[in-house]
Amino acid sequence: MSMLNFVLAQILPVIPKVMIKPFSKPYVAGETEDDAMKVVQHLNENGFSVTLDILGEHVESELESGAVTNAYAHLYERISADHLDCNLSIKLTHLGLCIGENIAMKNLEFLIKRAEASGNFLRIDMENSPYTDNTLVIYKQLLQDYPRVGVVLQAYLKRTTNDIELLNSSSFNARICKGIYKESPEITYQDHQEIRDHFSDAVKDILSGEGYAAIATHDLELIDTLEHWILENKIEQSRYEFQVLYGVPMSGRLERLKEAGHRVRIYVPFGPDWYDYSIRRLKENPQIISYVMKNFFRK
Repeated sequence: MSMLNFVLAQILPVIPKVMIKPFSKPYVAGETEDDAMKVVQHLNENGFSVTLDILGEHVESELESGAVTNAYAHLYERISADHLDCNLSIKLTHLGLCIGENIAMKNLEFLIKRAEASGNFLRIDMENSPYTDNTLVIYKQLLQDYPRVGVVLQAYLKRTTNDIELLNSSSFNARICKGIYKESPEITYQDHQEIRDHFSDAVKDILSGEGYAAIATHDLELIDTLEHWILENKIEQSRYEFQVLYGVPMSGRLERLKEAGHRVRIYVPFGPDWYDYSIRRLKENPQIISYVMKNFFRK
């Protein structure tokens, strides 16, 4: 990372939104449902599956949670009508968990019934540690009646190995990611290599059992390691997929995975709450700042 990129990344939060927007475009599909549908269509045409996420979390009223729920429900209608290879991912706090578990549960069941009716799928995102227990309890409860639901587990949480052991069955569907929230060393692994090792172990544990693993990482070495293990152990392609965030440079690795017959899914966020998400992505990959600036001054 150049010193200029580093400095720019640190001052991003104080830069006006209107100036940040050009830098957000590689990572966010747009603000509207129509924007998102265009991106999904384009990715599908290029052989990629998609997960859509409406940006936002921690709604402050039941009315707001209902509006978010209806927006997700309409996405299922659009996906079905347009015959798109696309499912949805939600955050429970976006559906009202921070207001009341009963509110989030009501909204979640409404959406899962929509997913079931259209032959689609819904994944429950994992948020920071205060919500981990509630998220897994809700997931296990829903799984008893609705098979088209999945969850997310974070490799840096020390509890994840045990969670997989308790959940692993033919109906278990988990996205494994490294984890992005700032958490205490008491509950998380802090060393980069240790997190990578536990990520790999988590995927292998799921696939050595009966579950489905969504392997969500941009770590090229980790992808190589797990692809080799999958091939070596003759894991059926119907039991896993590779996932990455929309817009993250992958040096052609996604195309090679796809050409090798692996399912590759792109996680595509969109919505009016794009700002906070964009700041996180730009801090993680400041090179995009200089890239956008170079293109801007060429015009």
